[in-house]
Amino acid sequence: MRIVVVGASLAGLRAAQALRSAGHAGELFVVGDEQRLPYTRPPLSKELLAGAHTVEQCDFPCDELDVTWRLGAAAAALDRDAKAVVLADGERIAYDRLIVATGCRARTWTGPGAELAGLHTLRDIDDTLALRRELEAGSRKVAVVGAGFVGAEVAATARGLGLDVTLIDVAPHPLLPLGPLLGERCAQLHRDRGVELKLATGVKGFRGKGAQGGAAGARGPAGGSAAAAAGAASATADGAPAAATPGAADAGSGARPTADRVAAVVLDDGSEVAADVVVVALGALPNTEWLAGSGLTLDPGLVCDATLTSVDDPDVLCAGDATSWPHPLADGATIRVEHWTNAAEQGAAAARNALAPAAERTPYAAAPYFWSDQYDVKIQAVGLPGRAERIELLEESPEGDRLVAVGVRDGKVIAAVAFNAVRRLAWYRRQLADPPSFEQVAAAVAADDRALGAPSGVGR
Repeated sequence: MRIVVVGASLAGLRAAQALRSAGHAGELFVVGDEQRLPYTRPPLSKELLAGAHTVEQCDFPCDELDVTWRLGAAAAALDRDAKAVVLADGERIAYDRLIVATGCRARTWTGPGAELAGLHTLRDIDDTLALRRELEAGSRKVAVVGAGFVGAEVAATARGLGLDVTLIDVAPHPLLPLGPLLGERCAQLHRDRGVELKLATGVKGFRGKGAQGGAAGARGPAGGSAAAAAGAASATADGAPAAATPGAADAGSGARPTADRVAAVVLDDGSEVAADVVVVALGALPNTEWLAGSGLTLDPGLVCDATLTSVDDPDVLCAGDATSWPHPLADGATIRVEHWTNAAEQGAAAARNALAPAAERTPYAAAPYFWSDQYDVKIQAVGLPGRAERIELLEESPEGDRLVAVGVRDGKVIAAVAFNAVRRLAWYRRQLADPPSFEQVAAAVAADDRALGAPSGVGR
């Protein structure tokens, strides 16, 4: 049996590894649009950007997989009748089973000022190296548009390098899916380190050094500017319903930079934030356009059943950021999760199911887990905080530097979020296998002498 994996990042790599570990001795192709072998992405916004890691330290070991690689070869179409993946250069790769692991790409800015040099997104190694070169070349003023996980991490890294940083978002607080209580804790974390925050503030565009006036307005359908896309994308990635995509931040690759260079971010009220470099962190979009016309259902992720199998074709499975599948913590609604651990675990799960007949495949229902390192704080979350109706603070250290909060929906705990409380989060993660009521969890925490301590109040 020939298995083709389209996507050579984490989900695709874990799928290939799991196939070999499970005894698949047949042909195995892995297709990737980047020229590089798989590498880990969490350091891109932190250690690699700061210069603390080399590119080689990000590489995954791939030497012993016995895989036929097609790198630098984007998938262009899927011919299901012929059971073949069509690459951009015209090559056709036949398959018996197909695992889609194409992930996401950064949402780009296409509004006023998109053509200016000095605008960056951050999704792959080349993005990080390009941004790092600018920071090392003497850029001192960094503006980050979008205060989701990537934007907040980039802001923290840039501030750690001693740069002047402004973090801008149309949302009232960073990390929108974590709710106002934890979002404000994150905001204060950045303020304490000297980052200037412009929250509940939209962006009209970017002004170049050669421009005489501000950028023209470019508002999106959600009643805000394109910065609203950051909050929408973060909510989608964490299991909340997706918001409308503002027109100035979309699927396009963005205009090529011209000789003019960015000098300022123009805000909704006409004021400006001076910037030598701008990082656009408005979320991500799934790479599923190549599946258009294949007859597979897209939303825009590839819609699958609980076993990660396409709802339209038992020979097509999906793993990672591009997967839409029903999850019990979402009451069976389909979700997409754009986080490292989910990509790794789904890749392995999809691989195992690809080797089994459709009737014998195992549902994938692991509670999503993700983390973010900002300054000296490790933020971890498990479950679907973006779908919670309220956030309740249950534990807090006397010093206030460690805490655990839970996300509650319909009286059930469907998420937990920890700041610098790794061991405590592990306990909450086990509870989500069969979501308990909030009262059950609160009572268990109150009786647990390992808890951090009672918070000063309950946050919602």
